[in-house]
Amino acid sequence: MSEENFWQLADPYRRELLAHCYRMLGSHQDAEDLVQDTMLRAWQAYDGFAGRSSLRTWLYRIATNACLNVLKSAQRRVLPSGLGSGTESADVLPRIESVPWLGPLPTGGADPAELATLRASTRLAVVAAFQRLPARQRAVLMLVEVAGFPIREAAEALDMTTAAARSALQRARATLAHDTPVEDDVPRDAGVDEEVVKRYLKAFEDADTAGLARLLRADVEYQMPPIAVWFRGRDAVLQHHTRHVFTSPRRALPANANGSPAVGSYTRAADGSFTAHAIHVLEAEEGRLTGIVVFLDATLFPAFGLPESLPV
Repeated sequence: MSEENFWQLADPYRRELLAHCYRMLGSHQDAEDLVQDTMLRAWQAYDGFAGRSSLRTWLYRIATNACLNVLKSAQRRVLPSGLGSGTESADVLPRIESVPWLGPLPTGGADPAELATLRASTRLAVVAAFQRLPARQRAVLMLVEVAGFPIREAAEALDMTTAAARSALQRARATLAHDTPVEDDVPRDAGVDEEVVKRYLKAFEDADTAGLARLLRADVEYQMPPIAVWFRGRDAVLQHHTRHVFTSPRRALPANANGSPAVGSYTRAADGSFTAHAIHVLEAEEGRLTGIVVFLDATLFPAFGLPESLPV
């Protein structure tokens, strides 16, 4: 088989494999590396592929086992909300780079149906909950509940008996039952989301505290990895913006992350231009923001198709 023919068959699965590896690992960068490695391994071994399963099943098997190998030595990725209770005020916001933080997943370019699926299965709170599962339980859950494989095929992919895979799936479901956002909580009205992100962009660039206040639900949560401190409640978020965010000019551009609207924000540099600062992942319900996670990592911008700087 020629290389060109292999990639024509395998490439359509790249995006869903990336989302799968992201759910497993909690890192877009690590997931990208794993998917590239999966495709290379599949290409190298394709002549020996007997076709007893579909190409999709085979690729998932390679990718999932590669993730499990990584997870043998990897620490669990978290959000600040996984480390302690939120606060109403904080004078000091120390960065903690030693913690393996959960990262965002770029999802720009996906069609509306795909975005709805990604929003349900890659919401940050959901992926953070997945990270609490033992690796093999996580793998069975991802293969059966998200990728849609029968339990028998999931067991074969992981070299488990069907009974062992079913038991792992039941334990994973039980672990997540009490602390994972249910699918019905996921906002589905993309029109509302688009309007919310437009208003957020304007309030952010105008340093408009009142405009931001109208967008926030009373119980909104605001997180800023790698800063471990996080804020709970509208008043706390507004106070943080008044003291730390709306003190200098900012710019912002729309993006999409984890199937939800997102924003790339820029801070003013010494020469008057604006440099990449953070990716804001927004969650909204009924026209109000319920959660904002601000990833303070300028290296994320290329993956989101955003420029690393803006002119004066």
